[in-house]
Amino acid sequence: MTGYARAEQQNPSGRLSWELRSVNHRYLELQFKLPEEFRSMENDLRQLATQRIGRGKVEAGLRYSRDNGVAGGLQIDTDRLAAVLAAVEKISGQLRTSTAPDPIQVLAWPGVVRIDSAPDVTVPLADAMQLFQAALDDFTATRSREGERTKLYLVERLDAMAVLVERVKVRAPQVRDAWLDRLRAKIAELGVDVDPARLAQEAALAAQRLDVDEELSRLGSHFTEVRDTLVREEAVGRRLDFLMQELNREANTLSSKSQDAEMTRCAVEMKVIIEQMREQVQNIE
Repeated sequence: MTGYARAEQQNPSGRLSWELRSVNHRYLELQFKLPEEFRSMENDLRQLATQRIGRGKVEAGLRYSRDNGVAGGLQIDTDRLAAVLAAVEKISGQLRTSTAPDPIQVLAWPGVVRIDSAPDVTVPLADAMQLFQAALDDFTATRSREGERTKLYLVERLDAMAVLVERVKVRAPQVRDAWLDRLRAKIAELGVDVDPARLAQEAALAAQRLDVDEELSRLGSHFTEVRDTLVREEAVGRRLDFLMQELNREANTLSSKSQDAEMTRCAVEMKVIIEQMREQVQNIE
């Protein structure tokens, strides 16, 4: 969900500049910083952004600077100025004086200088919308590239967890057999007779307590679901959040059932990997 983009454009009325940046957020939160004359387009901008962005705290700022002489600039009426100077020269000749006219007084003569009104911002509004679309294209492309890198990272973590699951699958029957061997050795050491039916019952109960086949099966199913989710052409962040919770649940159950150091180590490694994945999932829309 993190991303950044910037787009600039020079047009006859001035320079436009968009800057978009986003950070992680559970939902979509849009914040626009616009010059006052562009406030009227905020709803259209928000609708456009909502169509392209699903999650994240997004800040979109627009800067607009008018060119010199465009916004309320001073303009000299050369015809009026020539007429005023001609009149000054005529009067100076009649008064027989050679004093040059004061420029400030000439400029103060009515009609010599005029102040242009501020230009219509209709064209800048249209340009600002078009530029925002370009910035949004760059912004989403940046986030897509980051998403591909995150996807590869998650797949690598899933592969690492799959290796750990296979280790547990191999180790689990050995743990059950070792427990039964220790029980028989203890009975022999005590020199007591045990009803075979009773021994079988205890072995069955122990096997049930130590059985992790269901947890391993669900972990495998969740792995498949995560991989399928990563290739969907839609927002998948919330679904991945849920799947990380389910993976963590199974890893915790596996750890609680473990009666073996190797299986416990595998369960702990799984939880470490899941936490790494959960941190990355926060970046996914």
